[in-house]
Amino acid sequence: MASIPSISQSQLFLKHTQFISPPKTSFLMIPISNSTQSLNLYGSKSNKTCFFMRPMSKNNQSSNLFGLKSKKTTKTDQSLNLYGLRLKKRVVAAAETAAEAAEEKGKKRYPGERKGFVEEMRFVAMKLHTKDQAKEGEKEAQEKPLTKWEPSVDGYLRFLVDSKLVYDTLEKIVDKADFPEYAEFRNTGLERAESLAKDLAWFKDQGYSIPEPSSPGLNYSAYVEELSKKDPQAFICHFYNTYFAHSAGGRMIGKKVAEKILNGKELEFYKWDGDLSQLLQNVRDKLNKVAENWTREEKNHCLEETEKSFKCSGEILRLILS
Repeated sequence: MASIPSISQSQLFLKHTQFISPPKTSFLMIPISNSTQSLNLYGSKSNKTCFFMRPMSKNNQSSNLFGLKSKKTTKTDQSLNLYGLRLKKRVVAAAETAAEAAEEKGKKRYPGERKGFVEEMRFVAMKLHTKDQAKEGEKEAQEKPLTKWEPSVDGYLRFLVDSKLVYDTLEKIVDKADFPEYAEFRNTGLERAESLAKDLAWFKDQGYSIPEPSSPGLNYSAYVEELSKKDPQAFICHFYNTYFAHSAGGRMIGKKVAEKILNGKELEFYKWDGDLSQLLQNVRDKLNKVAENWTREEKNHCLEETEKSFKCSGEILRLILS
């Protein structure tokens, strides 16, 4: 009986399992040092220096540990493919972030822009005050300050009548809403026309004659009505300045007038239903929302109308001393 030659375990293993490697492929040993804080194949940190085998073929195609082909390594996509998982480096992300930061820095910033467009309008309005009127004021006083401030009832009535005409016009414009954004400012709680009607009725009951609107009120009313039909950004500027100025400096003036000629009586013109600060904030939010749809040029156009708004309202205010 012929004898069977003995087979070693290594020979038996080779009988059943074969490893095939690509021909003519050399490997580059790349060290991964402590400073890179690499992960081993199981995700745990290794304190020792270790190596991974990177195949180097003629067509320079990288592969994972099992020799599977992957995309070519480029400057913009420097990644390692371990078990098919791409571990992207942060080089590209950092470059993009730096580019975005440089672009953002290059943009012109307008005062108050970060807080919203209403803050931009407020900043421009405050600059048109004198230093005596506001700490942010930059405008030189064109007239000598009055040595004695003496309002008259007749002059105050002319002021109230012209003011009512302007508020009537503004409130009719937003109710009609030739532009959809005007409708945002209906029933804000800042409306003044109805309150002024009550005040004028009170003066009439006191025996005073109510005058007809005068040139300052008629001219301003006609101007904002015409503006509202063709220039919404400019109209919004007048809307903002009229209501917000009255809620601040207007109230102070009303209090001084009342002390001088009305025995301290507070008119309905200076009263609001609800919390005034909250009403104002609600309108600020609406104004900012509307302005979000404007281009930078449209926003600048709105801001440029501020001086005209001050001029027109100032002419009405001066009626108090007439």
